[in-house]
Amino acid sequence: MAEVVYINEEEGKKRVMNNGKLYAKLLTKFKTDTNLRDLEAFAVSQEWEKAQAAAHTIKGIAANLSLTELFNQSLTAETQIKGKSLDPQTLNQLKICFTETITAVDKVIAKYA
Repeated sequence: MAEVVYINEEEGKKRVMNNGKLYAKLLTKFKTDTNLRDLEAFAVSQEWEKAQAAAHTIKGIAANLSLTELFNQSLTAETQIKGKSLDPQTLNQLKICFTETITAVDKVIAKYA
């Protein structure tokens, strides 16, 4: 089974001109993002437009920071939300992925702190 890539550190650093400290600063800011919590609340209350905006924001942040698996999971969630539904298993997988991504992010932050 292929290993899940939660963060592509080299690609992420390239996006900030190989500045490890800046990348770590952006990753630290990412850790305080509330869009996943918002997405869940909006999905529960069936506020699909707001849920889609939250999913889209997560996807964009993940792409910009090279958080590979989070990007993939948020893309899946956003696609479902566009159809005005969100499979509870998809949401659960996204939440697990977010937690695993934070673990990977912490290792990169520690490396450049």
